[in-house]
Amino acid sequence: MNWLAHLHLGGNEPEQLLGSLYGDFVKGALNGRFSPGIEAGIALHRAIDQLTDTHPLFAVSRARFPGEQRRVAGILLDLFFDHCLARDWSQYSAEPLPRFTARVYRLLRQAELPARLRVIAPRMAAQDWLGSYRDFAVLERALEDMARRLSRPELFRGAFLALERLYPKLSADFAEVYPQLQAFAARQANQPASAPACTKSSSGCG
Repeated sequence: MNWLAHLHLGGNEPEQLLGSLYGDFVKGALNGRFSPGIEAGIALHRAIDQLTDTHPLFAVSRARFPGEQRRVAGILLDLFFDHCLARDWSQYSAEPLPRFTARVYRLLRQAELPARLRVIAPRMAAQDWLGSYRDFAVLERALEDMARRLSRPELFRGAFLALERLYPKLSADFAEVYPQLQAFAARQANQPASAPACTKSSSGCG
C-alpha cells in the first residue's frame, strides 16, 4: 500500500502516523532507534507490506496487468489503491480527508524526520500529495515522475492506460480487500510485535 493507506491503517495518534510513514524510509532492525510508539508504527507498516505481498486478492489484482507491466504491478496497485481510498474516503473515515492530510502535514513540519523523508515532506505538503490522489488524472503525472527515476522506464509505458482500462475491476478489488487490511491492522495494533525485516522490493520499504 502507498502512503495514504498506511497512514489511515496505522492509527490516529501522532507517533502512529509518523511510524506509518517511517516504514518507507527506515531499514533494518530498530532496537530502540525511535520511541516505542514510532517503532510500533514501523512494525505495523512492515507487517502490512508483507501481507499485501502474499495476499491472494493482491495476486489477482497484479495478474490483471499485461505482460511486462506485471513486473511493476505492485507499484501501480499502491498508487491506484491510494486513489480509491482518497476517492471513497468518507466510507472509511469520519474525519474529512482535507482535515486529515492537514494534520499529517503539520505533524511532519514539527517532527524530527529521517533524512529522505525530511527532503520529501515539504513538497508532499506543498503539493498535497496525499489528498491529490482523489483526482485519477494525478496518477498519470505520478507515474511519469516515477518512470524518470527508474532504470527501466519502459516498464511504465502504457501503465496509465492500463489503469484506465482496469479501473472498474481494480476498484472492485480495492473495495473487497481494504476492509480486510483494516481488520488486520486492528488486530496487529492490539498485540505486541517486533518489527520484521524490511523485504519489500518495490516502493514499500524505501
